[in-house]
Amino acid sequence: MKLATLKAGGRDGTLVVVRRDLSQCVAVPQIARTLQAALDDWERCAPLLQTVSDSLNAGTAQGATAFDAAACHSPLPRAYQWADGSAYLNHVELVRKARGSEVPASFWTDPLMYQGGSDSFVGPRDTIDAISEDWGIDLEAEVAVVTGDVAMGSGVERCAKAIRLVMLVNDVSLRNLIPAELAKGFGFFQAKPASAFSPVAVTPDELGDAWQQAKLKGQLRVQINGKPFGEPDAGEDMAFSFAQLIAHAAKTRALCAGSIIGSGTVSNKQGSLHGSSVANGGVGYCCLAEVRMYETIEGGKPTTDFLHFGDCVRIEMLGAGGESIFGAIEQTVRQIQPAG
Repeated sequence: MKLATLKAGGRDGTLVVVRRDLSQCVAVPQIARTLQAALDDWERCAPLLQTVSDSLNAGTAQGATAFDAAACHSPLPRAYQWADGSAYLNHVELVRKARGSEVPASFWTDPLMYQGGSDSFVGPRDTIDAISEDWGIDLEAEVAVVTGDVAMGSGVERCAKAIRLVMLVNDVSLRNLIPAELAKGFGFFQAKPASAFSPVAVTPDELGDAWQQAKLKGQLRVQINGKPFGEPDAGEDMAFSFAQLIAHAAKTRALCAGSIIGSGTVSNKQGSLHGSSVANGGVGYCCLAEVRMYETIEGGKPTTDFLHFGDCVRIEMLGAGGESIFGAIEQTVRQIQPAG
């Protein structure tokens, strides 16, 4: 089934079940008012939500209305936990190579992960707000999962069964703020503003063959200002499955229902800068930093700019029939003034 959250109904929005083709939806307050409420009582709610989904897809649901992605918040407008991994080590290798260092051997067995801000996500059609372009505004197209309750020390198999939903995310980074923060030895904070998730979150069973071994297979399509920028396969070159990432996060703590775990920037191995872009037959990129890394490796310095005010980013994944699986994240970069 497919679930979304409409912005109407307070800070945590209103849970709706969405038709498979994303044409219609049904609000389900009699089952759960919000997605978090459904996740907290998943054993009871999931079968009831599935019944609504079945009737919606059969064209027999009562109270169905047109589904509008622009009216959606992120499926979870705020979450108890947002932890983002870095499962695509090609991305990490490029970062290291660009500065002349190797990837430590431990990175292949012990995932990288940081704890992001989860108190205020933004909607899939909301703007990317920043005060200055000097911050180095960058997109990061990723896949994420939402978990049920996960006990501390849970193994990979148990963690795989805890995956409730799958969605896409634009995990925006302010690249020029990262070096100074990392130099303090205490991780990201200011360099990671609010993330936006796809309009729709999807149960793994709904994905069919695209969901294999706790990984999402399929072409992640990224556009900047309407032009193809990235088309990598999210199932390729992923060194750690979502089950492994969840187990890593739960090593020393329990995770509560509604925890979000991200994959990190999707990145496929490919050749040179010239051959890696979509225009030149490659699969392209899911962040501007990767282009700049290739440029640094091959030319000594980056030449591609980060995002400018007014630029538009679109992130989407299509099914075998060309249908949008999760709906599209489509965001324009907007300058705002300091609150003072």
